[in-house]
Amino acid sequence: MRLRYIELFHAVLTTGSITGAAKLLNISQPAASKALQHAEDRLGFALFSRVRGRLQPTPQALLMRDRIEKIIQEVHDLDRLTKNMGQPGNDPLRVTSTPTLALTLLAGATALLRKAVPDVVAELSTQHSAMMCESLTLRETDIGLTLQDTGHQNLRQRVLCRGQVMVIAPPGWWPETELAQPLPIEALANQPMIGITVRDVLGSMLQSHLAKVDPAPRTAVSVQTYQLAHSLVTKGEGLALVDPFTARCGGANSVQIRTLKPHL
Repeated sequence: MRLRYIELFHAVLTTGSITGAAKLLNISQPAASKALQHAEDRLGFALFSRVRGRLQPTPQALLMRDRIEKIIQEVHDLDRLTKNMGQPGNDPLRVTSTPTLALTLLAGATALLRKAVPDVVAELSTQHSAMMCESLTLRETDIGLTLQDTGHQNLRQRVLCRGQVMVIAPPGWWPETELAQPLPIEALANQPMIGITVRDVLGSMLQSHLAKVDPAPRTAVSVQTYQLAHSLVTKGEGLALVDPFTARCGGANSVQIRTLKPHL
């Protein structure tokens, strides 16, 4: 199936009509109709049927849809990559960071860089780690800051610092005399917890350790960002396992902080 047929197929799927697809592809409506007919003739089956004035994909087309979406995304990615490769070498330093590090680290680091190199121009953005890797491989950003090992074979990475997983709790949760002592993970049994989505690599690791606690912690709310977990803890919603940057991102008395035992 030729690329121009794939693009037309995707455009009709997106707009639901030949006219809409033609506008999207910047071609005439007769040219779009003719190309779709050619594609169906080559394939030997219909891709769309007309239902109440709109083109609906046939069962065969539905089987192809996911593959077509992937091909179109790859074409778009290639287009973005080639455009970025053609950019001049005096562009700003583009830095992307996870939300946690952007909130706690990126502004200060940028200020120090600007003080040391006043002429530097920087563009800062936030992304989760998976999107960050994509932006780096497509050369849409130059440097990424994340809390986890990406394991990406096409990216170079360097550890800047190491820290321990922290347990944060609403003010007054523990006696002041216990704050300097690590909290055994067993102490989280049956405690109210703010969960971190397991789609996050670090969240998956934390979840695997919590799965060994019996009885299991009570998780009523799960979040995608550690800052949101921190905010919920300040509202008294329970405990959370977070990185050391997040643990200290609020005011001095916004949460109580203890290291987790065993150290993670």
